[in-house]
Amino acid sequence: MQKLKSVIFDVDGTMIDSLPFCIEAFRLAVEPIARRSFTAEEILSAFGPSDEGTIRVFVPDAVETCMEQFLYHYRRLHPIMCPKPFEGIVDILDWLKSRQIPIGLVTGKGPKSLAITLEILGLGHYFDAMETGSPLHANKPECLRSVLHKFGHSPSESLYIGDSPSDITACREVSIPIYSAAWAQMVDLPKLESLRPDKIVRSVAELKLLLQENLA
Repeated sequence: MQKLKSVIFDVDGTMIDSLPFCIEAFRLAVEPIARRSFTAEEILSAFGPSDEGTIRVFVPDAVETCMEQFLYHYRRLHPIMCPKPFEGIVDILDWLKSRQIPIGLVTGKGPKSLAITLEILGLGHYFDAMETGSPLHANKPECLRSVLHKFGHSPSESLYIGDSPSDITACREVSIPIYSAAWAQMVDLPKLESLRPDKIVRSVAELKLLLQENLA
């Protein structure tokens, strides 16, 4: 990898351990209207589009109502189940800022849930460019291209850090290197290994060392 000029982060499972409370918020929003329960696996299988797109999979005729409930429970549960980022993430963001390295954010989350997370955790000021998910389809390749365009950097001059297998395939489509974050409690390590990202990083501390090497 050539010397990095920018770094782009995912959110859920990468900067914050949010999947457990996201799943719970979806359950509380859709189960009363769908009149059935959903497993964590069922909900995770609908991830890819934004929050609205995920809800549409389960209750296509009540998306607006369920979105209101989802955002209510998301805001309520966030400070209880996910009160801060992973230990060391803020240190990395501060270090990148001190080096004047542009920091991007590309997430499948919708803009409203992302705004709640950035507000509660106080992270919004770190990011020089942000792109969120689409309710229609998984759109990370387009989002990555948009952030790279804003930075004026080629894919090889940047790096994406994300935790999901779909992050790897999205980065391959754009030809941007990816470090797979493997420190969240719900990470699918065997699947990440099978897709052979540029590197699997098992701790935030390891990520900082790798970034320091590539930005030296």
